[in-house]
Amino acid sequence: MNQPSTPESPPRSRKRAAPEPVVPTIESERAVLVIGGAGFIGSHLVDRLIVEGESVDVVDDLSTGSLANLAEARAAARAVVEATAATMSASELRINTLDACADELADLIALRRPREIYHLALLARNDASAGVLGRSFTSMLGVLEASRKSAVTKVVVALPATALYGHPPTRDLPVREAAIEPRGVRGVVAKAIIDLLGAYRERWGIEFTALAVASVYGPRQRPDGGVVAAAVAAAAKGEPLPIAGDGRQTRDFVFVDDVVDALVRSGRRGSGLVVNVGTGQQTSLRDLWALLSPAGPPPEHVAPPVDELTRFAVSPVRARIHLGWSPWTPLTEGLAAIRAPSDR
Repeated sequence: MNQPSTPESPPRSRKRAAPEPVVPTIESERAVLVIGGAGFIGSHLVDRLIVEGESVDVVDDLSTGSLANLAEARAAARAVVEATAATMSASELRINTLDACADELADLIALRRPREIYHLALLARNDASAGVLGRSFTSMLGVLEASRKSAVTKVVVALPATALYGHPPTRDLPVREAAIEPRGVRGVVAKAIIDLLGAYRERWGIEFTALAVASVYGPRQRPDGGVVAAAVAAAAKGEPLPIAGDGRQTRDFVFVDDVVDALVRSGRRGSGLVVNVGTGQQTSLRDLWALLSPAGPPPEHVAPPVDELTRFAVSPVRARIHLGWSPWTPLTEGLAAIRAPSDR
């Protein structure tokens, strides 16, 4: 029986040097499309793809993303063009200000015929309204239909793991990729997206990998984008962090560089699978606050939502087997990378 490959550890440096010039092939000349590429996770993925010599099309309506997030990618792309002395040869970056549901997105896919599509603009955390959730499904359907017509070979999506596995009992943690048990309407839409991906794979052979991602944190995350970013912002101001309930609830915090590595590997692996991306380790919210603000004010306890998760973490075993991926950034190291210098 073949043993799973040992994942390669990406470089620890947070600043990546420009890559050696890449000699393009017919396959590599097909761009990679990143929907939501100016956002938190998307911009880090674009950085990585450009450094690895990919030509990248970014689609983002800039409602929550920012062109500033792509500054490093733009500089890296220019450096590669200068190094190769051949514009349009490698690491080209195109930024398209488009809504993920716009008809023009299908036109762009038909024009560019990307090798892979990463859809990272699904199920926005900051707006769980029915309209926004419905647009996520509509966008996924439109992308798959355009992919069918344009011979796209792979679609990769990132979905919130906390919406997919209901309220798992403590004995089942870290939770594995079992039958999906949607938590709330957001979870129902997430499951519908997975079902849609499966239908297009079965009917038209469009491969997919759906990453069930734990609580991601890292540079460029907006204060309203996650509890870690909110805690970092509160600690920098010397203000208390609002925490639902008593703060004993746990989450699985995974650093954005680790998530990007899983996304890149999913471009060629894990086809037809839902794959967890997390550390498998639980950290309580009050312990998180203690790490970020040991001498600061105590957290401000607020009423928890009706469907608040009490304990949560995902198992990375399938990711290790099928993607050759494992998380490598300890929480303390990841937090140190995003705290203000005066707080370190």
